[in-house]
Amino acid sequence: MTAIIFITDAETLHATLDDSPYAREFAAMLPLEMELSDYHGVEKVADLPHKLDTSAAPTSYEPAIGDITTYAPWGNLALFYQPFSNSRGLVRLGEFDAASRSKLTTLEGRVRIEVAE
Repeated sequence: MTAIIFITDAETLHATLDDSPYAREFAAMLPLEMELSDYHGVEKVADLPHKLDTSAAPTSYEPAIGDITTYAPWGNLALFYQPFSNSRGLVRLGEFDAASRSKLTTLEGRVRIEVAE
């Protein structure tokens, strides 16, 4: 498992990536600068530089608050601040820690993601 941080002008949010091939591939992309935007009042999304290889992943996933995922068909990053239904093509990468989950609703705009030291 890899500890990562999401850095904005206002704060730093902490998360941990799962020990999976897709999470390791995402970690290898870091550091990344991304533009996050809100999607349907449920999640924050941003485009990844390239799609992750999720061919060995389960076909669907039901995200919980604080989950870090990729939506395989679009190749984007999706950070859930509301629970959502089981979704085909959604693959879990990790999760935010408890203190950071409550701040996800305000996470928007430019963000830097890097491995925590």
